[in-house]
Amino acid sequence: MFEWMAWTTPVAIFFTCIVLMLIGMTVWEIKSPTVQRKGWLPIATTRGDRLFIGLVSAAYVNLAFVAVSEKMIVWFGLEQEPSIWISFVLSMLLLGLILRKG
Repeated sequence: MFEWMAWTTPVAIFFTCIVLMLIGMTVWEIKSPTVQRKGWLPIATTRGDRLFIGLVSAAYVNLAFVAVSEKMIVWFGLEQEPSIWISFVLSMLLLGLILRKG
């Protein structure tokens, strides 16, 4: 069923985290309905809005990392491409920041 996708450990963990976040946010929304608030994002947002913006941002961080990872070998004189775990950690930090302060 999932043969078409390259299921590496980081990819599986990334998607598992997304599913767990969606479940957690759904339960949180049922228990405590959200209110719009204004953080440092230029619009008033709800928790769900911030989750969506954060997930899209996390996807772009991962895509950008994949796009430049080969070039990093030359830029930094590395022996091999940097680990995809770096982009996973960066994207999760960005997601957390947007959820908390956005």
